[in-house]
Amino acid sequence: MIIGVDDTHKFLGNDTHTDYFRLLLRDGNYLLVGGRNVVYNLSLTDLMEQRRLVWYSPENDVKMCVVKGKDEESCQNYIRVLVSLGPGRLLVCGTNSFRPFCREYSVQRDSYHMEREKSGQAVCPYDPEHNSTAVYADGELYSGTVADFSGMEPIIYREPLQTEPYDSMTLNAPDFVNSLVHGNFVYFFFRETAVEYINCGKAVYSRVARVCRDDRGGPHRFKQRWTSFLKSRLNCSVAGDFPFYFNEIQSTTELIEGVYGGLNAQLMYGTFTTPPNSISGSAVCAFSMQDIADTFEGTFKEQSAINSNWLPVNSAKVPEPRPGTCHNDSRQLPDQTLNFIKTHALMDESVPAFFGEPIVIRTSFHYRFTQIAVDPQVKTPGGKAYDVLFIGTDNGKIIKAINAVSYDSNKRAVPVVIEELQAFAAGSPVRALRVARAGRDAARLIAVSDRQVLSLRLHRCSSDKISSCSECVALQDPYCAWDKQAGRCRAYSHGVSRWLDENSFYQSVSTGSHAACPHSKDAGAVGGLSSGLYDDARGENKGEVINIVQDKDGKGGTGANEGPEVLAADPPPAAYSVETLALAVAAGALAALGAGFAAGYICGRRCKKDDDDNMPYPDTEYEYFEQRQNINRIQAEPKLLQQVEEVTYAEPVLAPQPKPASPRATLRKHPPYHPHHETLFQFQPDAYRRDNFGTLRSHQGDGYRRGNDNGFSTTRSVKKVYL
Repeated sequence: MIIGVDDTHKFLGNDTHTDYFRLLLRDGNYLLVGGRNVVYNLSLTDLMEQRRLVWYSPENDVKMCVVKGKDEESCQNYIRVLVSLGPGRLLVCGTNSFRPFCREYSVQRDSYHMEREKSGQAVCPYDPEHNSTAVYADGELYSGTVADFSGMEPIIYREPLQTEPYDSMTLNAPDFVNSLVHGNFVYFFFRETAVEYINCGKAVYSRVARVCRDDRGGPHRFKQRWTSFLKSRLNCSVAGDFPFYFNEIQSTTELIEGVYGGLNAQLMYGTFTTPPNSISGSAVCAFSMQDIADTFEGTFKEQSAINSNWLPVNSAKVPEPRPGTCHNDSRQLPDQTLNFIKTHALMDESVPAFFGEPIVIRTSFHYRFTQIAVDPQVKTPGGKAYDVLFIGTDNGKIIKAINAVSYDSNKRAVPVVIEELQAFAAGSPVRALRVARAGRDAARLIAVSDRQVLSLRLHRCSSDKISSCSECVALQDPYCAWDKQAGRCRAYSHGVSRWLDENSFYQSVSTGSHAACPHSKDAGAVGGLSSGLYDDARGENKGEVINIVQDKDGKGGTGANEGPEVLAADPPPAAYSVETLALAVAAGALAALGAGFAAGYICGRRCKKDDDDNMPYPDTEYEYFEQRQNINRIQAEPKLLQQVEEVTYAEPVLAPQPKPASPRATLRKHPPYHPHHETLFQFQPDAYRRDNFGTLRSHQGDGYRRGNDNGFSTTRSVKKVYL
């Protein structure tokens, strides 16, 4: 199905280069989008550009950036912090060619006026590829980023307080993804190298950290350090004897308030993935702020020695007042508490997933989850409410999903993937997602990639592919219900007062079927493609139900104003019967056997050799084979008596040299040369001859060998007996 012009709005930005959009900031009925050297102000209804804020790096900063070894593309001003300071006031921070700077602007008659600027160190990253986060609370900016050019000094900063620099116990190469304010604390979500796992290898864990909003630092050397910094692990895993973990958090939502299984809770949804060199998998987990707070009130974790395991800290060792709690004046805290929190920032227990398991799991080599947005507590006929999840991937897809039993239970999750939209070109990651409402009923999904911004409708209930009640209910879309009076599938609207009336609108998100709807068509064939795993024996849904609406031919248009195509991410593989597979295997085996026989016969005919060629080393002239042939001829002759032959082998002659009369004689005089005298390693050619075997034989006999009484042996005798 192709979304028409009225359903999709697109903003392309700069045509000459890539804008690398990252940030979204809602400003009334306008949307601020940060990119390369510019901030665009777009209308929320149609994404039309209203105005823009242009900020280029000074020429000197660009030249210095190039001198430091960075390429021209990196030596630009990428906007990475965009915060509203109040009505008509804006804080903008950019990388500024690896020299971060911040500016405060005021909006005056549809233009931006700069009021002041300051250094952005510890607020904005140097490198545009570094992940960072910032949140504005109580008139102060809290940031999580890196504080140096090399990116080796991670920091959580609020002027003048910061985390301990270059301390792996505090922050160990983190990648920040989000931050938010809740109660008396500011929370930071990031992934980092797990210091507690370092003795067993290297692993990356997802973290949540917090600091007190009224933290004022400590006394003495803790004057500019946080006194309330604590962190804990976020556990997004599939339970079992050997849990399967999704360790690397990629994004989070804002706080979502709702009712789940009769329990009022504040949730934070996040996307998690496996490591890049692991089995490709992604998941969505939800975490309760109450569970996060309970974890920070639990036991601490410590390593007593450098080679010891990380173990819980005995409660008797925890000083009073308890480290990590908020105090009226943190500058009065005792040194014992401050020293403890400096070495015990990690909590022992991890934060469990709210529903006890991930809500959505995908194992695909084609994409991973990147971003997530939630439309909270969408009400359906009958009064039940569901959180609708919009999940972005790194190949341009947007997945719409829900937990079908979230209203009835908070102990389990039954995922329903309603649709998948190819919003951007394949290979173009979704960089940001936001659900925004410009009016009472004009809810839109804002999706951002590196090059463009899209505004999409949240549902496609009015598709002409949905023609019956059973098809409408089978979508399991909280936005859609079958209008009994109008006889069509329609979406919720503020103008429809009968929406919550179960007798007027039919919908069943949890099951996908309704007793009042005749089963005119298989609900699993809605839109031409659907798949589900249903356990007939237990009567419960075990897996995902994918309801995808698309054209019959499965193709989409290519017009410039046309919207994203709705299609499946991974079509189901074709199924073959056992008989077909057996015939295929047998035919393949016979074909391979025939081909091997033919190839062997041809090679044998072409590679056949003569009998002479089969002799080993026919052209070898080595002395070994000559000797063997001579031995064979000698042995062929008849022998009447044993023949004994003495063979003498010549060896180097170790002849002693005359000793010099004095050391001076050694240096200045040489002994006279006598050609008949023997010298060291000297052979006498006249005393030997060679036989047919090439062996040296002595003419002088044993007398010559026994004539040397000086202890040097020059030859040895060997007797050979021929039979």
